Amino acid sequence: MHKLWYLFLFVFFYNPIFAQDEENLIVQDSIQDKEIFDIAIKPSKSAFYSAVLPGLGQAYNKDYWKIPVVYGALGTGIYFYDFNNDAYKKYRKAYKLLKLDLPNDYPGISASSLESAQEYHKKYRDLSLLVTAGLYVLQIVEASVDAHMQYHNTDPDLSFKPIIIQDEMQGKSMVGISLNYQF
Repeated sequence: MHKLWYLFLFVFFYNPIFAQDEENLIVQDSIQDKEIFDIAIKPSKSAFYSAVLPGLGQAYNKDYWKIPVVYGALGTGIYFYDFNNDAYKKYRKAYKLLKLDLPNDYPGISASSLESAQEYHKKYRDLSLLVTAGLYVLQIVEASVDAHMQYHNTDPDLSFKPIIIQDEMQGKSMVGISLNYQF
């Protein structure tokens, strides 16, 4: 009778019991959420800082060695803009004085020479302004890309390096670039 009673209890009241239901398991990890948020926001923050003050995005990325490069590039562009602008103004003033038959800083130089000097310095003034603006945008893009790339795993099996190739037929050496991927 006891065996029948146990069989009855087993068949009608049998419910499988599990310690955890894997389908409804929700893991809350605040550290991981904060890290994902930092990964997502860091490139835009870095680009914003670089736009506000050149080099600040590189400092935010902890690439301090790039700051002098940024200021050197922008300073060089500004120097050439200023140099060509001053020369343009001097030649422009001399040209105007020559047209009015007044004494100028460049006696004995023809009007066509002064005009071509103006055009030359104006052209390179404008070009240096464009290059400086391009360098400014480039440092913003570099800061953003560098912030993106800090979270990517770089594989040492992929290499890109220069090689020297010996040509056995002619006995000459050639320089080339090799892209290697090891499995």
